[in-house]
Amino acid sequence: MTESSRDGVQSWTESMSARDRIRAVAESLREPRSVNWISEQADAAWSTTNEELQDLVDQGQLRRVEAGETTRYQPDYTRLLFEEIRTLIEENTREELRNDLAATTEEIEEWQETYDVETWEELEQSLADGDLTSAELRERRDVIAFWRENEEDRRLIKHALELYSDVEAAREQMADVVDRATS
Repeated sequence: MTESSRDGVQSWTESMSARDRIRAVAESLREPRSVNWISEQADAAWSTTNEELQDLVDQGQLRRVEAGETTRYQPDYTRLLFEEIRTLIEENTREELRNDLAATTEEIEEWQETYDVETWEELEQSLADGDLTSAELRERRDVIAFWRENEEDRRLIKHALELYSDVEAAREQMADVVDRATS
């Protein structure tokens, strides 16, 4: 038994299959990456990585990007966007989404008032102020990160609210089709 296993912690090579590790790396990509890079990050054989990436492309989860003589892979960001919106709709009521939207908006408004700025970019510019202590700099840096996350959350929640009725109607239509097929 390895020392990490005795401590109740396993490395991901012990707890995940090579294909699962490849998928985890591929889903977290922020820029197009080569098979070699993904293989190294996933600690998986090149052939297994190449095969799994091809499967992910075939399933529409990844896109192949040609960069000169190198093939790189990146997530299908459009698909990820719609999956996030779908998850928000499936896991939340309209009221919960409205409450989340109000809470994130309120938090942004508090930061605007606290720091006397309108955007996180303006707050970021204030980091160059020579009068700030290291603690104030860290605090503002953290607020900037949260502010950016809140803006992304707000954008997704707004999309979810805009599409909520359409998704409900599609679900009802599917239920009707299933009911007719089983009747």
